[in-house]
Amino acid sequence: MIRHKLFNHDIMTCTDESVLGNHLYSGRVLGLTEIEDIIQLHPELKSQWNAITAHYDRVGLNYSQNVIWDVSLKICADYPNYDISVFYFGDTTNLNSWQATWFQELDANWFNVVQSINSKNNFMKVAKELGVKVPKTLCFETKTAIPGAGKAIANLETFPYPCYLKPAVAVAGAGIHRCENPEYLASVLQKTPNDIPLQIQEEVKASSFLNLQYQVTEAGLKRLAATYQILDGCTHIGNRYPSPHQPWELVDPIAKWMAQKGMKDVFAFDVAVVEEGENTRYLAIECNPRFNGASYPTGIANKLKVNHWSGETFTTQYRSLDEIDLSGIEFNPQTETGVVFVNWGSILVGKIGVLLAGNVEQQDKLRSILKQRL
Repeated sequence: MIRHKLFNHDIMTCTDESVLGNHLYSGRVLGLTEIEDIIQLHPELKSQWNAITAHYDRVGLNYSQNVIWDVSLKICADYPNYDISVFYFGDTTNLNSWQATWFQELDANWFNVVQSINSKNNFMKVAKELGVKVPKTLCFETKTAIPGAGKAIANLETFPYPCYLKPAVAVAGAGIHRCENPEYLASVLQKTPNDIPLQIQEEVKASSFLNLQYQVTEAGLKRLAATYQILDGCTHIGNRYPSPHQPWELVDPIAKWMAQKGMKDVFAFDVAVVEEGENTRYLAIECNPRFNGASYPTGIANKLKVNHWSGETFTTQYRSLDEIDLSGIEFNPQTETGVVFVNWGSILVGKIGVLLAGNVEQQDKLRSILKQRL
């Protein structure tokens, strides 16, 4: 008997409130679903349903025909014969919430490994135990454990600078500070809450950053996709596939450890590429024990059998998919090039996530035309 899935990729239990339109992100998993699956979508996305399904019909992408216009996790209990797919198997906003309790009761092993490795400090501990190379990182239970945090600033001078001060559990980069010198680190620490775990990490002079995705299925652990980040300055604006670097052997040990501990579905590692002359080093930065921004274009590209693509987000003056002109640039299954909407729900706040299918030159042309039309 084939078990179908119920998809609820609402991100509100794993997001920062400052992200514009984050309550609309449940729509981006639609392209990963199959006809018989069930998908829960935010009711505000109803206005875009006809446009997105017509678009997916034209590009040859299957999707769930069974929509529940409500993202409450309580609905999942009504479908015990469906496997559940969620953005994050837990709750980073409130560890004592009913959602966290429900996930733990549903699958304690999955919940526990997600909660553990979502801590950057725990990730560093596991990496050290398994011999995985990471940047120089110092972990602390609270800021009062940091030498010089509340005392003489001279004690902070032993750290390498520039460095990053990070909460052990950070969402969408919130609370992460780049510190050029001990004085700035001290000033940031003064404003940091007393009761949260922290880490101080050396700045890595990376030529690029990779996203290495894995998936745990009934058949076991598999490597899903290696992409590299597209950056605008220091801002991450997308991912490109394939990557010239694919250092799977670096993080394989942690991926296998997570699978053995009970991890399921999609998760990914951030890896820094450090090129020193003719030598290249790879350093594991952190693990995202969940779906991430690269997961959705990856899933759609795999379904459409696209081998070269980038996933990017753009701002637009429009507030409806019907207003965006894709004539001549919409994905064509015959040529395997063109634009596919991925994070379509955020159009309601003037953002649109897309897949640009084709080689780098074709991506550049598609990007240029699309930006002119947005």
